[in-house]
Amino acid sequence: MKHVAVLMGGWSAEREVSMNSGIGCAEALKACGYQVTSIDAGRNIAEVLAKVKPDVCFNALHGRYGEDGFIQGLLEIMGIPYTHSGVLASAVAMDKPVAKHLFADAGLTCAEGKIFTRKDIENGASYPKPFVVKPLNEGSSVGVTIILDNENMSLADLPWTFGEKVLVETYIPGREIQVAVMGDVALGAVEIKPLGRFYDYEAKYTAGKASHLMPAPIPEEDYAEVLRQGLVAHQALGCRGVSRSDFRFDDTGDGPGKLYILETNTQPGMTSLSLVPEIAAYTGMNFEELVRWIVEDASCDR
Repeated sequence: MKHVAVLMGGWSAEREVSMNSGIGCAEALKACGYQVTSIDAGRNIAEVLAKVKPDVCFNALHGRYGEDGFIQGLLEIMGIPYTHSGVLASAVAMDKPVAKHLFADAGLTCAEGKIFTRKDIENGASYPKPFVVKPLNEGSSVGVTIILDNENMSLADLPWTFGEKVLVETYIPGREIQVAVMGDVALGAVEIKPLGRFYDYEAKYTAGKASHLMPAPIPEEDYAEVLRQGLVAHQALGCRGVSRSDFRFDDTGDGPGKLYILETNTQPGMTSLSLVPEIAAYTGMNFEELVRWIVEDASCDR
């Protein structure tokens, strides 16, 4: 019987959703017949893993230290196979400006943007509205703010809580489309219609805050194209396992719609409201089958 350690929790801003993901995955893995040890990952995680001696780690951590290459590097050193992407893919996907360069090199369209420092803002730097402000390396929309044309706010009015630098991008109108990739196959695309301004942290993890339209009700040729681009993004970053790429589909003008990639998540949420399980279910794969596939796909980069 394979012994799986499910890593969850941690100390990032996404601790709560990581706990929810981990608990659900641990229960599903037990139902599949695996021996499961659930670990709330602290800074002594190497010591804990040395005692537990798992065959595989199911990485259900989110945010910093969990999906940015840090825990992956530790698992590489310890020689423990782990789920989802490896060290380099995890690191570059989490660094939004670096990921944008790789997406552009792969022929994908990104929103225009610029990195600003706290000193830039103090010196009066500005950016044309409408725009979106993002931390450089957070997930789950943590710290994201949108400023529209009619709002009397500037960069200087925003709270700075996620480091000395932020990414400011031109706001792309239109529809929120998200694509799940498993291995070398794009499983499907879902449209998200949040009740609020955008698909923020609350909308992602609170029932009733967003509706999910599966499959995304966009023209057939655009649906095929967003699947293609989701797979291209997955491969451009060097991802393995499961990923989820977020797009905007701007169909607000008179001509055909245009796709813009926002980011790729190398460790998508696995909660009851998460999109990858929903997309997989639409293809006929239930939650237990999904987590089993993810565990059996686990490996080290070396």
